[in-house]
Amino acid sequence: QVHLVESGGDSVQAGGSLRLSCAASGSTASSIVGFAWFRQAPGKEREGVATIYTPGGGTYYSASVKGRFTISQDNSEKTVYLQMNSLKPEDTAMYYCAAKRRYGTVWHQSSGYDYWGQGTQVTVSS
Repeated sequence: QVHLVESGGDSVQAGGSLRLSCAASGSTASSIVGFAWFRQAPGKEREGVATIYTPGGGTYYSASVKGRFTISQDNSEKTVYLQMNSLKPEDTAMYYCAAKRRYGTVWHQSSGYDYWGQGTQVTVSS
């Protein structure tokens, strides 16, 4: 079992920055092959924001955040970060960390992930 805990959500003004963290723990944390950040705004579907594969560190981003957000991981590959710059009001959402144990699904497909955190709220005001 893997436990994911997010942190770093806050309220900021447009143009500001935040860094989200996701710490993975548990007896099978070493079996994770990829992490991702998803977000969900009220009344909208959950959206894949960014992913990072481990080992290797390959990354992918949604078009809406590419160039503004950066996903990274620490050397232990058990903590993943999402650096969010140039934030916009439309980035307001609950952000969730997710982890998968197997390859084979499109990175932004939420059903491909085995573990989810509880979420951290990001609010961007204009």
